[in-house]
Amino acid sequence: MSAAQSDALVFFGATGDLAHKKIFPALQSMAKRNHLSVPVIGVAKAGWKLDQLRERARDGLEKFGGGVDAQAFEKLCSVLRYIDGDYNDPATFAALRKELGAAQHPAHYLAIPPTLFGTVVEHLGKSGCANGARVIVEKPFGRDLESARHLNQTLHSVFDESSVFRIDHYLGKEPVQNLLLFRFANTFLEPIWNRNYVDSVQITMAESFGVQGRGRFYEEAGAIRDVVQNHMLQVVGFLAMEPPAITYHESIRDEQVKVFRMIRPLSPDDLVRGQFAGYRKEDGVAPASTVETFAAVRLHVDSWRWEGVPFFIRVGKCLPVTTTEVFVRLKRPPLVPLAPGNTNYVRFRLSPEVIIAIGARVKQPGERMVAEPTELKVVHHSSGVEMEAYERLLGDAMEGDALLFARQDEVEAAWSIVQPILDNVTPALEYAPGTWGPAEADRLTAEVGGWHAPEASE
Repeated sequence: MSAAQSDALVFFGATGDLAHKKIFPALQSMAKRNHLSVPVIGVAKAGWKLDQLRERARDGLEKFGGGVDAQAFEKLCSVLRYIDGDYNDPATFAALRKELGAAQHPAHYLAIPPTLFGTVVEHLGKSGCANGARVIVEKPFGRDLESARHLNQTLHSVFDESSVFRIDHYLGKEPVQNLLLFRFANTFLEPIWNRNYVDSVQITMAESFGVQGRGRFYEEAGAIRDVVQNHMLQVVGFLAMEPPAITYHESIRDEQVKVFRMIRPLSPDDLVRGQFAGYRKEDGVAPASTVETFAAVRLHVDSWRWEGVPFFIRVGKCLPVTTTEVFVRLKRPPLVPLAPGNTNYVRFRLSPEVIIAIGARVKQPGERMVAEPTELKVVHHSSGVEMEAYERLLGDAMEGDALLFARQDEVEAAWSIVQPILDNVTPALEYAPGTWGPAEADRLTAEVGGWHAPEASE
């Protein structure tokens, strides 16, 4: 892959929701840090002029970007361009090629529905706009293994894999990267980070709210496609991977793929699906919908390090809290009378705050030699300088740094894991909003003492 810095950023879908909520705030932040000095060309079919796009950007910043920074917004407006045209019309891409001018390494961001990817990629190739270029695409990367492979074929018809940047914004989040760093930057973890000391691993991604007016989208996705196949498996990869080689840039992604290939494809016995009561009354939701808003799965990682250690994932909407937390339960010490129960653990809270905690036992005050549980906790306070996910990922893509992007083999390996449990292989059991999902999910973790229930914000 060429290490050349992208000398233009083109984003298709410039008038859409993603641009409004995420891309314009990211671009303003880049301008504020002096990381944006190249032409930024929006493309859409809305009948708009450039001034209307600038107003759309301002509105997005006011509502979703923390406000307008006058100096940074002026800088953004100075490089912003707009092309209005149909994605099926070669004239649109001729106009884009002209607007690119002397740019030799543009980055094309497809912030559009996946059904349009093929059309846009084909025209980018035919018009010459893809020469020396990169392409940035948003998840979902297909709906199953077959469609993921088809998407990759579409992208590779014009772009080499080294020029394809698949955005999973979860990988751009500071706490997720913190998890990876904590694992490998602290010597005390490595000796116990294996099947000899770890009893089980649980990852919970809970949301206390419902689909928030996105019923139509959720009907197409569901919890497994929306977050298990991508976000949650990425976290499993970071937890289970072997130490990467620091001398080889692709090594982290290589180690992720190795983990995915060692995870057994899920079976219906490893799955409990649920749907919160009232979901079918949401706008855009089918009256007899069987789409899951909750999923709990048990994973088996068939590696030397993790053989026999179950990994559990639980995700859902309308659960008691909103948080993402990893809970690594350690095995019991041999002197059970001194330390009854199973209270040694490592806990990573990834959101809404970042917490790293270790569960331990200390002596209870008094004459008797009795232990009581305690927690050694570190709270990572935001310094205010962290980049938001989209700012980091856009900047990395324009620099050609693929570390935080999903690679083709990684995407296909992840789909291979969940392929057997897609759609209605088990019933979507109803659960009451505000609970931890269907009671049937408890059977998955019965062997390890049950689910760890994250608390509200600490």
